[in-house]
Amino acid sequence: MNELSLLLSLAAIHLVALASPGPDFALVVQNASRHGRRIGLAIALGISLAILLHSVFALTGVTLLIQQHPLLPTLLRLAGGSYLLYLGVGALRSVHRQWQAGGASAPAQAAELTSVGAALAKGFTTNLLNPKALVFFLSLLTSLVPPGMSTGGKLAAVGILWGLSLAWFALLAWLLTGPRLQRRLHQLAPVIDGVCGALFVLVGGGILLATLL
Repeated sequence: MNELSLLLSLAAIHLVALASPGPDFALVVQNASRHGRRIGLAIALGISLAILLHSVFALTGVTLLIQQHPLLPTLLRLAGGSYLLYLGVGALRSVHRQWQAGGASAPAQAAELTSVGAALAKGFTTNLLNPKALVFFLSLLTSLVPPGMSTGGKLAAVGILWGLSLAWFALLAWLLTGPRLQRRLHQLAPVIDGVCGALFVLVGGGILLATLL
């Protein structure tokens, strides 16, 4: 299979993975719908930068070294699961506060992400600490990018993964923050927080249980 075919296969598989709802998807939906387009785009950029780092680590062998270390994978899973669980509990607590306030938005939660830098860091951290992302990109790149691929081909592979990630999550944030839809989403904020919070708790808790048991 030539390099172009490999790159097209890589792009297709990555697009399917991006479209599958997960922590990154939930993070963009939750924060873009609540805090607006600027914050949503910053989170999208943060997620894509973490994916860029995962890709570089996988291609340079850093991820493989991490996986072979007797302790590092466990520590990463514990850190990632704990962080996702923290995000989930925070979202569910926000829902509880809103219900106590009779459905009004909780001021503390609404002001949580007013900084583009904080939003970018949140998107970056959420993806980087997700151990499933580490394993996914290691498996994807080691199976579709042979060691003998040219430097240009490897750079193209990294660029495709980063570019598609940024485009997908930025498009999602953009579509969610149209004026009419934004007004509707603000009304549904408790529901969105609840669904996203439950997803974070399930994924994070599942990672912790699988690691500890």
